[in-house]
Amino acid sequence: MTVWRGSAEIRTKRRLEVIDVTRQVRSLVAQSGVREGIVNVWLGHTTAGVTVNEADPDLWEDLLETLSRLVPLDAHYRHNAKYAGFSREQNAHAHIISMVMQPEVTIPVSKGDLMLGTWQSVLLVELDGPRTRRVVVTVVGD
Repeated sequence: MTVWRGSAEIRTKRRLEVIDVTRQVRSLVAQSGVREGIVNVWLGHTTAGVTVNEADPDLWEDLLETLSRLVPLDAHYRHNAKYAGFSREQNAHAHIISMVMQPEVTIPVSKGDLMLGTWQSVLLVELDGPRTRRVVVTVVGD
């Protein structure tokens, strides 16, 4: 059994943004040499998330608008008040949403590729950008 780990740096451009990282994850899985197993995609950040969903930019905007309605950027948060004057730390909304989004997904690997459904893609959801995010990919299998 092989355990292989690699990573990719993703530069986000907006405060709230969805980025399709399927190509980068597929490339890392191919580098691993694993043909049958699983891949874990981990985002070691507390103000972003990763998920599997459809690669549709209109859906992404719907998602971001819905998340913003549920957890508004400009609401009163104790976390933000604590860091008043430090504009970069006005990100309580991002911390709260990331607890719902989660920092990781696990996907089966078969024949050296991700076993994604027809419409599925691996998506990084930026909640406090722009930033550089590191996606860690761990592949386990044979």
